[in-house]
Amino acid sequence: KSKGNVLDPIDLIDGIELEALLKKRTEGMMQPHLREKIAQQTKDDFPDGIVAYGTDALRFTFAAMATNGRDINFSTGRIEGYRNFCNKIWNAARFVLMNTEGKDCATDHDNYELTTVDHWVISRLQYAESEVVRGFEAYRFDRSSTAIYEFIWNEYCDWYLELTKPVLNSDDTSDAIKAGTRRTLLRVLETAMRLAHPIMPYITEEIWQKIAPLAGKSGDTIMRASYPIFDASKQNTEAETSIQWVQAFILSVRKIRGEMNIAPGKPLAVFLVGASVQDKANAEEHLNLLQFIGRISDLTILDNEADAPESAVAMMDEMKLMIPLAGLIDKDAELSRLEKEIEKAEANIARTRGKLSNASFTDKAPELVVEKEREKLAQGETLITNLNIQLEKIKTM
Repeated sequence: KSKGNVLDPIDLIDGIELEALLKKRTEGMMQPHLREKIAQQTKDDFPDGIVAYGTDALRFTFAAMATNGRDINFSTGRIEGYRNFCNKIWNAARFVLMNTEGKDCATDHDNYELTTVDHWVISRLQYAESEVVRGFEAYRFDRSSTAIYEFIWNEYCDWYLELTKPVLNSDDTSDAIKAGTRRTLLRVLETAMRLAHPIMPYITEEIWQKIAPLAGKSGDTIMRASYPIFDASKQNTEAETSIQWVQAFILSVRKIRGEMNIAPGKPLAVFLVGASVQDKANAEEHLNLLQFIGRISDLTILDNEADAPESAVAMMDEMKLMIPLAGLIDKDAELSRLEKEIEKAEANIARTRGKLSNASFTDKAPELVVEKEREKLAQGETLITNLNIQLEKIKTM
């Protein structure tokens, strides 16, 4: 501090105005001749002072940056990102409480039913628990914090909460399924709070105090609650594969919406071509999710692509997801998009061919690795063929 080149953690937690920050960083310096330089640097870096980021956001930042390297490039931008993470957790807790308080959450009976989505998030939680504990045991707090962040933000908040809405908001859903979903909402969030508690003690304690009783948990404080333990019996590969398909479908639709500048809320008709038996089963099982989350008006499975109207195409492995373009797109914009996709695919193929033509790679690499590259090449060639076909279709519109 006496060199004027550090920040007081309390100032990051509580915030500080510029004038007070300048005074703190330039008083009692060991090298007073640097006072003006430090003052100017402070004004440049913090022209409005420092906003309050909170304790948990700062703690999580330090954990996430605790890599094996000796030096870290500290940035208030990272703290801001993890403050947003704290806000995300608060919003998730509010959503859960809004949908569970005063309702049947199956805490004192077994008359409930779990959906594939429920089994999926429980299974993903086991993976997160395993990764967090492995990180702590190796003193890799960055790995533990990354696993916590990925599960809570991406899987629980961004996906699971959205995927529960069709269940919670539908009059056609049975009471047993709704109870099972509420039970899962609570129990997974309660576990996630215990998982994150060592790094984020304050927000997790406050949320846990509210949701633990609803989840059937007792105790005076989260600090004395048992730490989550990986349970292999709760892993569900089938559910994970099924929901991964749903995610790929929804992301494909959103990608086309974004590229074609189609309004997020506009219902779209979707055609599936080249669907496997499993694709058809997934589409049937999750139709309600696809319609609600993906804003799909109709979903039609075609055996012959020639029967489909002119469409924007997204590939899901061997299956084509097609959205009719009539009245939806700018022809020139779609042609540009396809040309860029073809250029990207050709670049990927060139790299893969380069690997496979390199004798040192094919002779020394494990056969499974080489075979994977060959499969990637075949898939890339198929993708380019399909994209070129689509390009010609758009040109004739």
